[in-house]
Amino acid sequence: MKKINLKISGMSCVNCSNAIEKLKNRVDGIESSQVSFANNSGDFVIDESKIQHQELIKKITDLGFGVEEDKQALQQNKQKSSQKLFNSFAVSAIFTIIIYGLSFLYQSPYKIYIIFVLVTFILFYSGKRFYILAYKSLMHKNTDMNVLVAMGVSVSYIYSSMTLFFMDFFPENMRFMYFEGIVVIITFILLGRVLEDRSKNKTSNFLQKMMSVTPDYAHILTEKNNYLEIKTSNLKINDKLLIKSGQTIVSDATIYDGSTQIDESTLTGEAMSVYATVGSKIKAGTINLLNPIKVVVNTLPTDTTLAKIIKLLEQAQSKKMPIARLADKIANIFVPTVIIIATLSALIWMIFAQNYMMAILSFVSVLIISCPCAIGLATPIAIVSGISNAAKSGILIKNPASIENIKNIKYAVFDKTGTITRALIRVNRAIYENEDLQFIYALQSVSEHPISYAICQFCLDKNIKNTCQVSANKTIVGKGISGIIDNKKITIGNLLLITESKIQIDKKYQDFYEKQTKIGQSVIFVGVDKNTVAVFSLGDSLKDDAVKLINDFKKNNITTIMLSGDNERTCKFVADKIGIDKYYGELLPAEKYEKIKQLQKNGKLMFVGDGINDALSIKQADIGVAFHAGSDISSDAGDIVLMNNDLSTIYAAFKISKLTMKTIKQNLFWAFFYNIISIPIAAGLLYPFTGLTLKPAIAAIAMSFSSVSVVLNSLRIRLS
Repeated sequence: MKKINLKISGMSCVNCSNAIEKLKNRVDGIESSQVSFANNSGDFVIDESKIQHQELIKKITDLGFGVEEDKQALQQNKQKSSQKLFNSFAVSAIFTIIIYGLSFLYQSPYKIYIIFVLVTFILFYSGKRFYILAYKSLMHKNTDMNVLVAMGVSVSYIYSSMTLFFMDFFPENMRFMYFEGIVVIITFILLGRVLEDRSKNKTSNFLQKMMSVTPDYAHILTEKNNYLEIKTSNLKINDKLLIKSGQTIVSDATIYDGSTQIDESTLTGEAMSVYATVGSKIKAGTINLLNPIKVVVNTLPTDTTLAKIIKLLEQAQSKKMPIARLADKIANIFVPTVIIIATLSALIWMIFAQNYMMAILSFVSVLIISCPCAIGLATPIAIVSGISNAAKSGILIKNPASIENIKNIKYAVFDKTGTITRALIRVNRAIYENEDLQFIYALQSVSEHPISYAICQFCLDKNIKNTCQVSANKTIVGKGISGIIDNKKITIGNLLLITESKIQIDKKYQDFYEKQTKIGQSVIFVGVDKNTVAVFSLGDSLKDDAVKLINDFKKNNITTIMLSGDNERTCKFVADKIGIDKYYGELLPAEKYEKIKQLQKNGKLMFVGDGINDALSIKQADIGVAFHAGSDISSDAGDIVLMNNDLSTIYAAFKISKLTMKTIKQNLFWAFFYNIISIPIAAGLLYPFTGLTLKPAIAAIAMSFSSVSVVLNSLRIRLS
């Protein structure tokens, strides 16, 4: 058996990917197939004794699709297809405006002929794609919306054209034209396709940014302890590297010389840096904050923790989006039913009643009444209205498919740092004397450590100014800092540094330490010579609306969960404070990803995060929500982006999405209900008993009324 991954171009809808997957049912030797419309790729397992690689490619190309050599060629093909789709929509929209302007504002005997020419152009330029897709759909034994659109606009166009040029052959009660309806159908359905296509293409942008986190070059150490710059891709296991201050770690490695503080926020999302020294393992994508260190490479660049995250992102990106709309599913039954009814009604009138005019009338009326104006408008108009309403609240819905998913979520899952909390280290509590703040500020201001910055900010808030001279200052990596001010030795650091320096800790400071560490806070001591004079509790703080958000979801019977890279103790404190149902701490990005996959076995899930480390979870979730103020990578991965970074807008997005889906279903119900009632009348079912029939003109009016009702119902979303 051989596994093959192919990059497939030319897929325009889920039916295309389904058609390729179905090859395994028709071609001997294809053991399994999984094709992603969202990711333009296919994974196949083949038996090479029955079918070769090139034969598989030929089977796919015979279906009308392309197989590209690399990602660049695929990307170029996707960009061309997207531009072509947008051009079709733009031209159709402009011509629709012109046609309606001519209809209402321009008076001339030649007006209808000008409109005919414009409509003909739109039908065969912008509408061409519906005929191509309808043909493919029929070849794949499907009857989707494309077949319905192609059939509806074709019958309307042919009938209208025959009426225009051969009017004398039609009785007066059958001389009607529907040119304006044709362009409206094409324009609005293309609008829905453009929105869908753009959301699909956006999914690849964040992955490229994720790949650029690590540098392209590394500093490799020679035997003479000099360093050379080489490509990161050429690194080998056991290579020795120099990582300078401020540089990003290029590969998973172990420190063999030096000590420093490492910023792991890329992977863990936690703002607090960690101490690393000889023997410490550090990971690719993290940042060396302080001192130069020498490391030995543990893994190849393609096998690092970060590289594995990127691979998981690619897998998550390829999951299928639920873009096979309800209209398409119903259309698979509706379209053949309409054709059968139209044909049977015509045959019955010709064979049994020998009424050829009534046969033509019933055939045309059935197909016109079935023209999918309302059906085609039902989804895109509601989605546009929902997206517009969300935008007013600072919610950017990038992926319209999330509107379909969000109403069914069982779990609302949140990252902690930067999502539930503010992701900013600050002093929350302290014991100090005002006269001591001056030298505390002076010593901390010579350090660039995040903790030093937080204490400096605390001093500034107390209107402290730096008037002291610091000498002999020394940073003790992973512990704190010391220096001399006015012949006094000032020591600021953690409990370990204070203990090692043999500085006395009074009971009130010891009690403060024990109380604050129990709730997950970091505690910093200040010693002057041999006595503790101040103590600071540092940590993150909850966002103002976190509690209300959690309660709103719980009222809707949605289980709330928090996933974090922080320690269990801190996670428990935060979870208890905001009333979250479950929490999991000390998780790496890949572990968050696995936890989300596990939860998804029991129901749909929404994940909210803000950092690079959250991108994988955001992408895997059924609905990924990101903050605009977070990393570019996480916001690119998100289906929904919160532009104002306000937690309350998460629940607003949930309510808007539920209303939009409710409206779509209402639209589809009334669109199909109108057809169910009208089609039998159009076929002449009541004519023998009551003399009542649905003439083409009445059919067109009924069709228009149905479309207007759908549009008005959708516009209610914008007013909610």
